[in-house]
Amino acid sequence: MVKLVVVSRSGSESTIEADEGISLMEALRDNGMDELLALCGGCCSCATCHVYVDPAFSGDMPPRSEDEEDLLDSSDHKTEQSRLSCQVPVTAALDGLRVTIAPED
Repeated sequence: MVKLVVVSRSGSESTIEADEGISLMEALRDNGMDELLALCGGCCSCATCHVYVDPAFSGDMPPRSEDEEDLLDSSDHKTEQSRLSCQVPVTAALDGLRVTIAPED
């Protein structure tokens, strides 16, 4: 199991565990993070699973695809740490990752 630290929009922190091989979005949803809407269910066709990831882990994640980049460009809250959680696979390399749920657009 991979441990993740999740920071809600209000600033409260939770530690969750996730199986390798699922998406970060699935891990957040399956652990009751209701702020993360994920309306498209992980199809990379909305930006309602927008999160900020710890920059220390950026080298352990796949690069943003063109589709992900386009969707993030539509957000008023995009930063260098922005990712769509549906596009980030949970791997052992992400153990200890700190993720902050981005403000809603």
